Amino acid sequence: MRNKVLRSAQWATLKKEKRKVKKEGQKQRKKEAEALGDQAPPKQIPRTIENTREADVTTVDQEDEEVIFDITHDEYESYFSKTYEPKILITSSDNPHTRTIHFVRELTKIFPSSECHWRSRSSVKKIMESARERGYTDVVVINEDRRVPNGMLVSHLPDGPTAYFRLSNVKGTKDMKHKNLIKEFTAHRPEVILNNFQTRLGQAVSRMLASLFHYDPQFRGRRAVTFHNQRDFIFFRHHRYEFKSHKRAALRELGPRFTLRLKWLHKPLFKPDCPNYAIDIRCRQNLMLARFRLAM
Repeated sequence: MRNKVLRSAQWATLKKEKRKVKKEGQKQRKKEAEALGDQAPPKQIPRTIENTREADVTTVDQEDEEVIFDITHDEYESYFSKTYEPKILITSSDNPHTRTIHFVRELTKIFPSSECHWRSRSSVKKIMESARERGYTDVVVINEDRRVPNGMLVSHLPDGPTAYFRLSNVKGTKDMKHKNLIKEFTAHRPEVILNNFQTRLGQAVSRMLASLFHYDPQFRGRRAVTFHNQRDFIFFRHHRYEFKSHKRAALRELGPRFTLRLKWLHKPLFKPDCPNYAIDIRCRQNLMLARFRLAM
């Protein structure tokens, strides 16, 4: 069919018929399952990318002694042993756009004990040196391109590590479905949920992200922050939950939402003089689990 309009209309009609047949089949199977009761056949599991993925060689056993030793003796050992509270400095690139300014201010509401300071044409190296002198534990820098936030630099003080994430799909609180979500922002410390960080690199990144929040959440505020790792993309969501009954709970997304993609990670503090970083993640027996080289 050469006519594009007729071809599109016919394709839409065909898709509508397919959806109708599929929905009728689902209703029929549901009626049969209710009639059979306990003898009903098990539900069909859809074939997805996640349940058909082969096991990754870098996936680690959480009960392995070497893994436990490396995790408990990393740069965040003092944080998870509750010997200090995080204090975060959040800044952006020079002359940020309004969208970036709103995003940075919303991050200060999400991260407990965080403060926002603008660059004023200072280098990242000077900002980190000043933050270390003032007792900050982490520095977060939001970059932008074409008036859109597109990168996030996270550095743990005083000695690192430092990671750079590509930032995408940023959606602020004002862009959410409900317009009155800002009123639901409370000062309570949120719960942190880290999902699907199963490799050594994933564990290092998850502990870095977890250290940005207070280790003692305030459950009274009913706020939950989620970092979900799927196909090397880290999806961030911020919810407030409420209990409808003793069996049912409801979630309300407060925002903002965004997606992170790790570009590079290195152990020492930020060093802008070095153009490239070679990242080696090894176990205690120098067995290389992941090695890659990324340009800054």
